[in-house]
Amino acid sequence: MSNDWLPLQTHYERCLRQHGASPSGVDWPNAADLEARFATQLTVLSGIGKTGEPPLVLDIGCGPGLLLDWLATTGQADRIRYRGVDISSAMVEAARARWPEHFFEVRDIVSSPLPTVSVDVAIMNGVLTERRGISREDMIAMAESLVLAAFQASRHGIAFNAMSRHVDWEREDLFHWGYDEVASFLTRSVSRHIAFRADYGLYEFTAFAWRDAQRPEALGTTWWQR
Repeated sequence: MSNDWLPLQTHYERCLRQHGASPSGVDWPNAADLEARFATQLTVLSGIGKTGEPPLVLDIGCGPGLLLDWLATTGQADRIRYRGVDISSAMVEAARARWPEHFFEVRDIVSSPLPTVSVDVAIMNGVLTERRGISREDMIAMAESLVLAAFQASRHGIAFNAMSRHVDWEREDLFHWGYDEVASFLTRSVSRHIAFRADYGLYEFTAFAWRDAQRPEALGTTWWQR
């Protein structure tokens, strides 16, 4: 497993020891903001047509499994099939103890890729929002490798968040990744079917990339005729 992520792994494991399985335990300031992130990222599921079973969601950087808590609390536990991965064995141990009926795995999907299109969608909540001493240049390279690996594993699409550069100031401990930077990378190396959301009240954005165009259903060839 790559040591490039070690500063972030160390930081988040410290948060988990101090605060337990909670928003603070994954270094989010409050539950309400975390709820907004989960709800926003899971709109990636809109890119999936109706199938016979719930879609398989890969939760990259799953931490102690808080997405499952949110799904259960909002009555959506049956909405998806779940797979969680994290580079931290401490996080995975906590997740397994809390949700023994679900699958969690210690895995770096860059150095140990998942099979191609082996999940329906992948989300990364908070994985690309902090740097903790990692240079911005290195963080961009790491982020691009991770996003590409996530997309290769996904049949339909991915969602991830990063801190916006449209702020009064940028914090040195956070990863501010510009829209244009992300759009250029995604369209060049991932997919041209992309979208951004920065409408949920936080100093960040969520980026989406799908394999197929997200076009509305066609009305037919003569809808303009009277």
